[in-house]
Amino acid sequence: MKDFFNIPKPTFSFEIFPPKGPTGLDSIFATVDALASLAPDLISVTYGAGGTSRENTAEIASAIQNSYSIPALAHLTCVGNSFEQMEATLADLHSRGVKNILAMRGDKSGEYALTDFQHASELIKFIKDRYDFKIFAACYPEKHLEAPSMEEDIDHLAEKVANGADVLISQLFFKNDKFYSFRDKAREAGINVPIEAGIMPVTSASQIKRMVGMCGATIPDGLAKIIETYGHNSMAMREAGMAYATAQIVDLLANGVEGIHLYTMNQPDIAKNISESIRGILYSLRVKRG
Repeated sequence: MKDFFNIPKPTFSFEIFPPKGPTGLDSIFATVDALASLAPDLISVTYGAGGTSRENTAEIASAIQNSYSIPALAHLTCVGNSFEQMEATLADLHSRGVKNILAMRGDKSGEYALTDFQHASELIKFIKDRYDFKIFAACYPEKHLEAPSMEEDIDHLAEKVANGADVLISQLFFKNDKFYSFRDKAREAGINVPIEAGIMPVTSASQIKRMVGMCGATIPDGLAKIIETYGHNSMAMREAGMAYATAQIVDLLANGVEGIHLYTMNQPDIAKNISESIRGILYSLRVKRG
């Protein structure tokens, strides 16, 4: 079994999302099969609003960890979880052999609210006080939408690390300079854990509008031009989006990023295309840094 924390840098990992109900598991395991064949260093499994995919997240993460022998990262959110519910979920994940957790606040809504946990930093401490999970946390190259300033957002991030976060994974972004500026500010604030870059290939014009609305990522002129030129043609937009993401990753790797976390949107063919494009670069950097 690989240990994510002993894998040479830079790492390369994938994110998938489980079905919300009991149906659809066959489809998601077909996706896992395809992604596993690409030998990622880790596969993360998201957690629906209010824990709507709680059981599926645990089952899929367990299979990735135990059947595929790939480190799994199970997402957990403060939203919709009491102390008792969280304790039960942690005990379940621990019993299944899952070793890594991404602890987040989650998106608040009218249906799913914060109860015993108000911030991700509280959840991180709760987990660290009880279990030996490795903890991943989210970070925001262009600050969290609710943060009044980047400086205050960095302060909250430092609290996550002080409470036990071992690795940070960034929200998606499309302008690498934003990531580099954020990384510099984090390091200046004494945040020294690995910071992995979260990359989402843009495969449709509607997708980008939805994602930007959710996270506030800047659309650089180059990407805007790509969307304007190819957005009317789904196949062309898909190809152009993969090319843009690949170029982002190549630049990030050249600038010393410690890991790439690819938001696959459960599309293994896109992950395969990008993986094959950067395989030689990853190998070269691992040999050089090893």
